Amino acid sequence: MPTLVNYSGDDQFYSGGSCYSSSAMDLGCLLSVGSNADLYYPSSKRARVSSQFDFRGSIFEQEKKSSIEVLPEECLFEIFRRLHGGKERITCASVSKKWLMLLSSIRPSEKEIPKSEDTEMTTGDEDKEEGDGFLTRSLEGKKATDVRLAAIAVGTSSHGGLGKLSIRGSNSFRGVTNLGLSAVARGCPSLKALSLWNVSSVDDESLFEIARGCPLLEKLDLCQCPSISSEGLIAIAENCPNLTALSIESCPKIGNEGLQAIGKSCSKLQSISIRDCILVGDHGVSSLLSSASSVLMKVKLQALNITDFSLAVIGHYGKAITSLVLSGLQNVSERGFWVMGNAQSLQSLLSLTITSCRGTTDVSLEAIGKGCTNLKHMCLRKCCFVSDNGLLAFSKAAGSLESLQLEECNRVTQSGIIAALSNCGSKLRSLTLVKCMGIKDTVVGVPICSPCTSLRSLSIRNCTGFGSASLAVVGKLCPQLRNVDLSGLYGLTDAGILSLLESLEDGLVKVNLSGCLNLTDEVVVAMARLHGETLEVLNLDGCRKVTDASLEAIAANCFFLRELDVSKSGITDSGLAVLSCAEEVSLQVLSISGCFDLSNKSISSLKRLGKTLLGLNLQHCTAISNRSVELLIESLWRCDILA
Repeated sequence: MPTLVNYSGDDQFYSGGSCYSSSAMDLGCLLSVGSNADLYYPSSKRARVSSQFDFRGSIFEQEKKSSIEVLPEECLFEIFRRLHGGKERITCASVSKKWLMLLSSIRPSEKEIPKSEDTEMTTGDEDKEEGDGFLTRSLEGKKATDVRLAAIAVGTSSHGGLGKLSIRGSNSFRGVTNLGLSAVARGCPSLKALSLWNVSSVDDESLFEIARGCPLLEKLDLCQCPSISSEGLIAIAENCPNLTALSIESCPKIGNEGLQAIGKSCSKLQSISIRDCILVGDHGVSSLLSSASSVLMKVKLQALNITDFSLAVIGHYGKAITSLVLSGLQNVSERGFWVMGNAQSLQSLLSLTITSCRGTTDVSLEAIGKGCTNLKHMCLRKCCFVSDNGLLAFSKAAGSLESLQLEECNRVTQSGIIAALSNCGSKLRSLTLVKCMGIKDTVVGVPICSPCTSLRSLSIRNCTGFGSASLAVVGKLCPQLRNVDLSGLYGLTDAGILSLLESLEDGLVKVNLSGCLNLTDEVVVAMARLHGETLEVLNLDGCRKVTDASLEAIAANCFFLRELDVSKSGITDSGLAVLSCAEEVSLQVLSISGCFDLSNKSISSLKRLGKTLLGLNLQHCTAISNRSVELLIESLWRCDILA
């Protein structure tokens, strides 16, 4: 019996005469119709032929086509639509490209199924895939062709049905067109999620077919589809009432009309993401938000020509919104953000991300803090007009805040950060600062009134002005830290880190000190002594002054360490040997990339560590020979080794 199989290969189809070796090869063979084509040519039957064969050496050649091949498409269509089961259709589709494309053109309503035919059961283990019993197919680059889509449409129809289809890019010579997606629309009525990325040859006709043939569609993702317009989106809106998620990016022909249709007809819409669509303006966004406000929960608006009006609509109608992302809105002023906050309707908002919006100022930030009373996660990126005053006012107003991230907010200084930590309440658990160049390592004269005992995670990355004095203050202000990331702070010294380590009351779990060039073994030894019983992850990548003494301290104290990165450090074979002999240390991931003092002598130590290792990075260890690495790979077959 023919079975559904997964197979990848070139688009090859054979009809009529074929070449065979003298070993009397069976006609039953696997005919590849592309990635996930799911077609199999049965080996239990031989093709019927009425023509004569000439024997020429070791090759038989068929002189005439099979009689069925001369039938017009109308006759073949009548035959194919009367096929009783999915396996029979798969078998016929494997005969030739012509038969495949003809089979894929038959709509479900055109199939004639005898009343006495038993419905095929699709609950067996071999057919059941995905959580809902639907199949998922993904085509990328040169594998994305119409032939493969036709094969998917035919091959999945009787095996649970296609539930998710993703197409990324397209074959430059035989790329995806309306023909392939039309085949999917006709053969896959169970389709619930469709993603099209960088498919320039597909236009509205494809969405017309999808809308007509796939009424169960729930998720639609269109990215860099220049030929799809609002007309296609209108068709989806009118025929797919179950749509819950819509994402549109860099589609220059989709505008307000399409969004208005979605807002009018898709009452179940929960997530909307629109980015870089030049025809989208206030009318489309406001109509969409006001119409679907009862269930719309996730909203992303990026690089759009909208104004204050759209943000005012969000503030008034976004009662169900829990996650909001606003990015690159150059035409939105301070008034737009102020109105959005003061409208007092964003009571359900839990997460807010604002990036590169000039309208984000101290005044608007305070209004957002007061209006979004349940806000838990706040992220500000490249908001150049936000200063210490706005941050302080926001931290006082946002009493439910649990996570605060500031990236490239260069008007925020050390004083603003400390004031925010002192006034943020008792719920803030995570603070992240990235490339905030306004933070300078100065002595703060104002005493700390209220420590932030709730903070558990502190990440200060690539803030070049943040130094040891600032870190010492933070340590006193946040004594309950468990996770610390200070990567890229090359101005830090041992004194600053030691002050932090001694201020913390609970043990550290995750520490990232990569790129802290001035740190020495003194810091690692103190960390192992004070926090070795809880430390699980330690990153010392690029700490050139860290040597074998650090590995000895880790071996003696850090029994629960799972991940260790000492890349580009000063460790040698001796230090690695000490670490490998520590019976209670059970590392799972070890990175020693760029450690030039390690040689072939470390191979035996790595083999001992390899009893528990799942990942090992040996890249740029020039003193370890290729032969030694090969032997290590053979020995540690369970470990993923980069060399």
